Amino acid sequence: MGRSDTRARIQGAATVLFRRHGYAATGLKRIAAEADAPFGSIYHFFPGGKQQLAEDAIRTSGTEYGRMVLALLDSVPDPMESLVHAFEAAANDLAAADYADACPIGTVALEVAGSDEVLRVATAEVFEGWVDAATRWFGRWVAEPERARSLAYSMVMMLEGAFMLSRAARDPEPLRVAGRSMAELLRTARPRTSED
Repeated sequence: MGRSDTRARIQGAATVLFRRHGYAATGLKRIAAEADAPFGSIYHFFPGGKQQLAEDAIRTSGTEYGRMVLALLDSVPDPMESLVHAFEAAANDLAAADYADACPIGTVALEVAGSDEVLRVATAEVFEGWVDAATRWFGRWVAEPERARSLAYSMVMMLEGAFMLSRAARDPEPLRVAGRSMAELLRTARPRTSED
């Protein structure tokens, strides 16, 4: 196995463990074991240790997740149906993962907001990237830039809140409700046409 394979395994294991258990509860020995990698290889690839590995996992998985959400939104032509579809996909994925795998950065974001400035900034920048991308997406349907940005914030907030409620209740319904609510928010924000 090559160096890049080992690094990818470490990064993948860290991403899953941080997502499921949080930053404090995830030790480097467990990451090495899950990655089937020598413990020292973590410091070889991530000389800054756990913090650098977590920052890398946040930025990488967060960016990938944002792209996946946009791909889901673009997979259905009608924007209201698209929002319902994207939240339904999130509900199905969460239930299929036995409520263990939700947002790739949400668990860490809540945990480090007041205790680790490097990781707080990383999560804040990933969330801001999601809001910027969603603002562009909503801007295709809403003329006012401020309204598009407000809808983008609402979508990210509803997604994160619905993940939390769904995980706590072990029920996908909060995600489904959030999708319908987002569709209704967009419906009221769009200009009326003669077809409405």
